[in-house]
Amino acid sequence: MRFPGRSPRAYNVPVTEAAYLDLIAGRTRGPWAAALRLGLLSASLPYGLAVRTRNRAFDLGLKPVHRAGAPVISVGNLTCGGTGKTPIVADLCLRLQAGGRRPAALSRGYRSLEGEGANDEKLLLDALMPGVPQVQNPDRVAGAKLALQEHGADCLVLDDGFQHRRLGRDLDVALIDATAPFGPGSLRRPGCRGRVLPAGLLRESAAGLRRADLILLTRCDAITADERAAVESALTERAPGTPVVPVAFAPTALIDVAGAARSLDGARGARVGAFCGIGNPAGFRATLEGLGVDVATFEPRPDHHAHTPADVAAIAQRAADAGATALLCTEKDLVKLRTKTFAAASSTNPEPPLPIFAVRIAATYPQGDAALTAALTKAAGSPVGGTNEGAM
Repeated sequence: MRFPGRSPRAYNVPVTEAAYLDLIAGRTRGPWAAALRLGLLSASLPYGLAVRTRNRAFDLGLKPVHRAGAPVISVGNLTCGGTGKTPIVADLCLRLQAGGRRPAALSRGYRSLEGEGANDEKLLLDALMPGVPQVQNPDRVAGAKLALQEHGADCLVLDDGFQHRRLGRDLDVALIDATAPFGPGSLRRPGCRGRVLPAGLLRESAAGLRRADLILLTRCDAITADERAAVESALTERAPGTPVVPVAFAPTALIDVAGAARSLDGARGARVGAFCGIGNPAGFRATLEGLGVDVATFEPRPDHHAHTPADVAAIAQRAADAGATALLCTEKDLVKLRTKTFAAASSTNPEPPLPIFAVRIAATYPQGDAALTAALTKAAGSPVGGTNEGAM
């Protein structure tokens, strides 16, 4: 998760998670905090060694890399938490589709929803890129084979694939969150230094960024010009010569539970409640503030959290009691309100007292997307379409 300039407690993040993030970011002070950070740093040493050993084995050819037999574009990141992969995956698939290709998205399928055979990210991508097949399989090599043979795909977009090196790729895209490039607190450190798990949120050393063919600097609009220059300098130091493309996520519409889109015009100035279960609740809060709404209540939950009808009704009631006239969430949360399990449970629970809408967001490129288009065209082997809207 990313909490630019503020403690996660300011966003009502669950206490244990907020305490951990405050600790590793250095916001928690005192001898006990210092001792805990030292303990986490000690635990990071064997983890970092194991990851470096694994990466070295791939670099030396000691671990096999499997080619899919079709172009593979990987989208991933160095840190745990939300960097905006879902809207980027949707954007790339739609670009490929617009260029006449038949893309399929591959993902692990983390935390499948009961009764759906899929997780919330797949349901969201189904809404964002209709007709693009998705294969969820922890074995990405087997998933690639299935996508090509059974779904007729001729190119593959590998979701969260930067560390999944068994499957070869023709383009490796790494996403870096500008508000916390190498984990909590890294924006304020010299060189934006970060730490690997569990002392930080890096899945591997920042040196791994050298594998990237292209870096997307997401949420670039959420930091100052000086901070952005410092982040871009840190990226150049770690991945010299790798193109860096700034990305912002802009709201485009409100989506109701039935899936119908509405204009954002009526949202400005409205008093609303909000909830989410995503990897970056601060990013969603910033989106709401950018919309100009008056946030009466804000209730984040851990990433992939499945709200029950009783949860949603209670959240809506608290928002109504605070004077809200509507309840807003992310589209990733909204798709879970359409599941069979949620519908079955709704029959025994009261209707929420407020209408519910998701804020759809799209990937935008403030300095243009020429480098991304060129890299995608080269990897796919044919021209691709221009910018498309995606959501998270």
